Amino acid sequence: MEHREAVERLRREYEGLPANAPVRLAKRTSNLFRFRQDGSGKGLDVGEFVRVISVDPDRRTAEVQGMTTYEDLVDATLPHGLMPFVVPQLKTITLGGAVTGLGIESTSFRNGLPHESVLEMEILTGDGRVVTARSDNEHSELFDAFPNSYGTLGYALRLTIELEPVRPFVKLTHHRFTDAKACFEALRKACESGEHDFVDGTVFNSGEMYLTLASFTDRAERVSDYTGMGIYYKSLRDKETDYLTVRDYLWRWDTDWFWCSRALGVQNPVIRALWPRRYRRSDVYRRIVAWDRRHRFSARLGAARGRRPEEPVVQDVEVPIDRAPDFLDFFGRDVGISPVWLCPLRLRGPKTWPLYPLKGETLYVNFGFWSSVPLQPGMAEGHHNRVIEEKVTALGGHKSLYSSVHYGREEFWRLYHGEAYAPVKAAYDPAGRLPDLFDKCTSAK
Repeated sequence: MEHREAVERLRREYEGLPANAPVRLAKRTSNLFRFRQDGSGKGLDVGEFVRVISVDPDRRTAEVQGMTTYEDLVDATLPHGLMPFVVPQLKTITLGGAVTGLGIESTSFRNGLPHESVLEMEILTGDGRVVTARSDNEHSELFDAFPNSYGTLGYALRLTIELEPVRPFVKLTHHRFTDAKACFEALRKACESGEHDFVDGTVFNSGEMYLTLASFTDRAERVSDYTGMGIYYKSLRDKETDYLTVRDYLWRWDTDWFWCSRALGVQNPVIRALWPRRYRRSDVYRRIVAWDRRHRFSARLGAARGRRPEEPVVQDVEVPIDRAPDFLDFFGRDVGISPVWLCPLRLRGPKTWPLYPLKGETLYVNFGFWSSVPLQPGMAEGHHNRVIEEKVTALGGHKSLYSSVHYGREEFWRLYHGEAYAPVKAAYDPAGRLPDLFDKCTSAK
């Protein structure tokens, strides 16, 4: 009843918004890296849609409101010995956000992307309707087009998802490689073996990379804690074997935002000791970065010190594993950010999804890199992001759309299947109250 009443209130609020006003969600947190230039437009209040409605341990399903964070979702499912099929790396990513904007983690080599374990979605569409979409009902086209639509077709208010069983601990083994081809071949074999529950990797440089293979276990010889003074990614160099609780494994990257907390000084032992533990988390760091982007504090300080301007390069891209060594060679030579995260990905089943057209049965490698690169004389803003986009396309890959996008309109719609998007947009948002996907991803709306 609570949910139904919240849905009706939101629907009325949506109806009351001016027809020509931009629509956006009033959310406390965001994991997008397309920062708005202004705060225009009334935010649609989705603060009531943050609950786990129920967990069914017998059917291994959960009914969850769309703005529920994975932190809260995991806290609700772990007591039942269950977890979502894919738990994205950062605590404040929402379930609805991971479905409409995609998500990935170290189970993705066997479980695909978060939307592949969704059974049903209740969606507030662009034309103000609230519909229930499944793969087998009259809204199946909306169900299929919703992943990677970034809120341009509507907003997920409630989702029913599948869950999988867990065990109390995770055992990790870190395997060092000095050659990229050998590393990616081992990655392929690990994904094909069926011996591991989790697979990911970290590249420090062209001669130092680690493949982390992990599996559930009932017992742990010792349990590490990387929420205090220890830093997870640094442990890859020091420990061949490690143990974490399931919860700490799922959030191993969040405490230091992978490695990005170093830019804020949080990895300095003195600062870390003074920085309250409850604030060592990705959403806190992201708010600091958002403030810096708005006020250009770092840019102005760098200019005052005579430094070259820097271009933010914050991206996740997927490349077929056969071309992964080529991409890593290009990236190390022409961009130079390190470390780089590696995460293997394969669609969970034969079904493909129109707006993010990965090929069934193909194993991809996600490369995650999040930093800034100096612009050399003559380089235009966006230079590095553009050359990355060009290389990914040339290698038969795709890039996630949560950050800066530089494709032209024609190329964008070719890569993200505009011919599949257009009829669904026309059916569920005929008046264009919500921006289309190209405008949303290129204009920071």
